[in-house]
Amino acid sequence: MTLPQILSESRTTIRLAIPLIIGQLGQMLIGLSDTLMLGRYGITELAASSFSNTIIYLPMMLGIGMSMAVSIRVSQARGADDPAAARAALRHGIYITGVLGLFTVALALALLPFLHLFKQDPEVVAIAPTFFVLIAISMIPAMISMAVKNHADAMNRPWPVFWISLGGVLFDIFLNWVMIFGKLGMPELGLEGAAISTVIARAVVLAAMIWWCLRDPGIREWVPQRWFRAPDWVAMRSLLRTGFPASMHLLAEVSAFVMATFIIGNMGKAALASHQVAITCAGTIFMVPLGLSMALTVRMGEAFGAKNHGAMRAIVTSGWGMGIAFTVISATSFVLFNRELASAFIEGDRAAEVLEAAAALLIVAAAFQFCDALQIISAGALRGLDDVHTPAWIAFWAYWVISIPLGWCLAHPLKFGVTGMWWGITAGLTITAVLLGHRVWRKTAAGVAG
Repeated sequence: MTLPQILSESRTTIRLAIPLIIGQLGQMLIGLSDTLMLGRYGITELAASSFSNTIIYLPMMLGIGMSMAVSIRVSQARGADDPAAARAALRHGIYITGVLGLFTVALALALLPFLHLFKQDPEVVAIAPTFFVLIAISMIPAMISMAVKNHADAMNRPWPVFWISLGGVLFDIFLNWVMIFGKLGMPELGLEGAAISTVIARAVVLAAMIWWCLRDPGIREWVPQRWFRAPDWVAMRSLLRTGFPASMHLLAEVSAFVMATFIIGNMGKAALASHQVAITCAGTIFMVPLGLSMALTVRMGEAFGAKNHGAMRAIVTSGWGMGIAFTVISATSFVLFNRELASAFIEGDRAAEVLEAAAALLIVAAAFQFCDALQIISAGALRGLDDVHTPAWIAFWAYWVISIPLGWCLAHPLKFGVTGMWWGITAGLTITAVLLGHRVWRKTAAGVAG
């Protein structure tokens, strides 16, 4: 592995990663637009959005993990020049993510009578149910779209689905403006308006992605010729064996954030609103290393399928370098402009209290961005090598055995509040980054990978 080789791999990776990053930012912008608009509508509505989305994130991680399995299988099929395997991966990915979307709706309906048990602010719980169910319904098209998008990404055709996703974001912003605030003759629907616009926008995005798959001659051979034929259960089980551990890895991390959100929610709606502002900012920035991670999954999967072990370590090193370079810029921005960033989300009653807490959390976010970027990039590279089981266990131990207990101790007995909970999460991210980085470095030694 030489510097020219690393630079060459960096150029190839970034060409693939740029549309993936922009596409992920586009997905995040739907949530960001909801947060911005609801933050200006009312603190209680913003907290209810945070509470509802936090619960929905858990089943959503299963959908994301299964869609990553589609990317892994399709990139490996592309490296081995096997269109039939790519078609099967997309078809079965759609089946699985569709079922998971229906499961999310069923879960939301089952939880409705028990929302008060999460010990959130009573005002927040009172207005959350309709929004909660509608956001769950939006997960059906959202999860299926993830499978279609990851197939296109693995085929190195990310730009069409990016433009479709961006169109969906702009459409959602327009619908938010109309429905939340009651414009163009529509009634003012507030929180429910944000949820309705999300359902509509995500359904339109899915329809447009499938239309593109059917019309684009460049990938026609690689997409299903019969989309709803009976599943091949052997191929389905293979996809599940890859997707389930990947889902568990994501679920371990996100469920830790969910638990953190519930702990923070017990501190009051102002604390929960500040957490939502900070996590939205950090989550938006996270889309860049996530896009790099997805690019590394595709590139490592192609190298794995083509048995090109010699290129793997240079690919990983290039990903780490780009992740660190970006994070230096983003973390510096969070430190220097934390109050300005937080103030973009906050208006109305108790704005000063929420602003101060959110600005403090952005300082912590600046610290954990480095480890978060390195761990997700390493995880993406390992997924391309079909190494998903051990990383899932590493994530579980780091987040649930260390992060949550440590964060709770810092938040309550030691009285650091919301900031303490975030430092606990940072500890888990650090451990995960070190262990996954060591694992991918060892597995990409010449002749070892796979």
